[in-house]
Amino acid sequence: MRSLAAFLLAFLLAAAPAATQPGPERPTYPEVRPGVPLRFPADHGAHPQFRTEWWYVTGWLKTRDGETLGFQVTFFRSRPPVDQRNPSAFAPKQILFAHAALSDPKVGRLSHDQRAARAGFGLAEASTSDMDIVIDDWRMRRAPDDEIAVRIPGAEFAFDFVFRPTQPILVQGEGGYSRKGPLASQASHYYSLPHLAVAGTLTRNGRPEPVTGTAWLDREWSSTLLDPQAVGWDWVGLNLDDGAALMAFQVRDSEGQALWAGGSLRRPNGEVTVFAPGDVAFSTLRTWRSPRTDAVYPVERGLTLRLPEGERRWTLRPLFDDQELDSRAAGGPIYWEGAVAAEGGRGYLELTGYAAPMSL
Repeated sequence: MRSLAAFLLAFLLAAAPAATQPGPERPTYPEVRPGVPLRFPADHGAHPQFRTEWWYVTGWLKTRDGETLGFQVTFFRSRPPVDQRNPSAFAPKQILFAHAALSDPKVGRLSHDQRAARAGFGLAEASTSDMDIVIDDWRMRRAPDDEIAVRIPGAEFAFDFVFRPTQPILVQGEGGYSRKGPLASQASHYYSLPHLAVAGTLTRNGRPEPVTGTAWLDREWSSTLLDPQAVGWDWVGLNLDDGAALMAFQVRDSEGQALWAGGSLRRPNGEVTVFAPGDVAFSTLRTWRSPRTDAVYPVERGLTLRLPEGERRWTLRPLFDDQELDSRAAGGPIYWEGAVAAEGGRGYLELTGYAAPMSL
């Protein structure tokens, strides 16, 4: 049924522009600009005028028996270019979709589930006043005490987690304005919540079990994110053992070269270094070929950063290789998103555009 629903959703999106009257009123997407201060709690919530945004949580879990697992939960909102004058409640003016995945070394592959729906009818909504996104029976919601509750009843697993902030919000880029390309408009509003303390219940094979762990939350919204020459990006977020938080990314062209790069390092004392494009370098140490899509991913990476005190290097090693996520059933891409460990820390690595060029 979920596959059928996703097919119907894709059909509606494809048919919507053709069904409009002559001279349809297309949405005007606002541009991401520097100097716009982030405001909370409103910026925890949705920004429906922008073209796309996401609430992205990744982390490591520990079971009572000592197993180490990775998990990912991402809610997306998209504003398609459909006629804004259409009065029908069924017009897909806002689309919500979500992915969730569990990285279990015993399974040896990524367990994955997803949801997708038009916003409306009380079944799929994203609040604009605070973090509260719901798609059917999936939900992510922030409480007044800053704790974030996530409930994901999937087919192969279920998450019932609470994320408790242990550090302040990490504003990325220049006050939340994060460049993603050569043009100033190729940017997002971006902040993170690293070092979230995780507690809750993981259900596998119908059996619930308590888990604890640490997580990282990313929030971004944008209207023009990627340069036309870009085919994908590499992103990593690391919760370091000393309390530091590290994020680095590069946007790649078809030759695998960086069109743009950036990130930040917040040290244990709160001091933040923001990286310029020339400060970030990814290298490939080992690749893995997917037996399903034939895509080749650089699953073991070297990350070299230029810091004020000199260069520092991390080696990113996956919890296991097969952490490919295929979200085509919900209209999304194929990409690699997996738990990785590095010197003095753990986090998540995202590799997009290796199976096919990314399109947002």
